[in-house]
Amino acid sequence: MAEDSSRELFEFFQKMWNPMSFPIPGMFQPTMDVEEIEKKIHELQAVENWLKMNLTFVQMTAKTLEMQKSALETIQESAKQPASEKKPKSGKSSG
Repeated sequence: MAEDSSRELFEFFQKMWNPMSFPIPGMFQPTMDVEEIEKKIHELQAVENWLKMNLTFVQMTAKTLEMQKSALETIQESAKQPASEKKPKSGKSSG
């Protein structure tokens, strides 16, 4: 009875962590081949570097869009000002 509940719990966690039921070596059954482990480490490091590169690209894109938004807001605000405010005032007084 206890074995059935622990088996169900194990299956539940396995489905939660791996819903497509792909084999995940090393997660529940340790891999004994050092070369296989090194290969997996290098693959995961490559994926990590790729993700970091994409994160940097997304952050750079967001900053660029923020700068474009700021520039457009500035242009729109200057276009709203009346023409008399845009003319530079001279220091000479008439009279």
